[in-house]
Amino acid sequence: MTRTWLITGVSSGFGRQLAEQLLARGDRVVGTVRRPDAVADLLDTHPDTFAVQRLDLTDTDRIRPVVDDAQAHFGRLDVVVSNAGYGLFGAAEELSDEQVRHQLDTNLLGSVQLIRAALPHLRAAGGGRVLQLSSMAGQAAWPGSSLYNASKWGIEGFCEALAPEVAPFGIGVTIVEPGTARTDFGSSGLRFAEPLDAYDGSPAAAVRAFRDGGPPGVIGDPARMAAAMIDSVDRDPAPLRLVLGSDSWAGMTAALEARLADVRAQRGTAAVTDS
Repeated sequence: MTRTWLITGVSSGFGRQLAEQLLARGDRVVGTVRRPDAVADLLDTHPDTFAVQRLDLTDTDRIRPVVDDAQAHFGRLDVVVSNAGYGLFGAAEELSDEQVRHQLDTNLLGSVQLIRAALPHLRAAGGGRVLQLSSMAGQAAWPGSSLYNASKWGIEGFCEALAPEVAPFGIGVTIVEPGTARTDFGSSGLRFAEPLDAYDGSPAAAVRAFRDGGPPGVIGDPARMAAAMIDSVDRDPAPLRLVLGSDSWAGMTAALEARLADVRAQRGTAAVTDS
């Protein structure tokens, strides 16, 4: 089945992998980038099936017009992939107000507004899919990644509530949970706080080492991960979560089990506030 995909952030990483694989198999792709020249080769190679839109997710006023133009270009949208984003690292106190706002504007509010803009088109088409790129950091939290965690936990909460809202319209929602991957996320996809001496040697300071090449122990194959995302669109019903990578599974499982243990330990005391 030939589909039309809207994918944010196709200049590199998962977005680029998705676009290349989809175009190679004959699907149509509208990709968003901040610099159109970054995908000039895709336009040259696939002039009839690839279109590009300039978009920075922090420019929320442009999101709906971009989605509407994508729909108009090929006449329909079948799958919307909210992929664009980045990681912000540093202790919460070290981060500037501007960094905090930009992280949430990009990873959380930009993704929310993209999906909201796409829903009318998917409803009109009688269904479709939304793939939201999250991370194992959407379920597990570590010192030094509080704002990145906040952005991913926030979008996961949005998508969990969204899924049953739009299911009656035939729209499936999948939260993609990749572990570490050999993309440029570990370099150009990371931003850092200005270090404070007070946090030297603290748990949060461990993320400072990421400046020199990203997180250690990167194991994920981005091409295989992109293929798994594409394959998930054929699954019915849509999986609410798509876990990609043994490190993602292990990290999320440990975090969820610890959280559940903490809640279960309070079973006897929770009821004391009942009237």
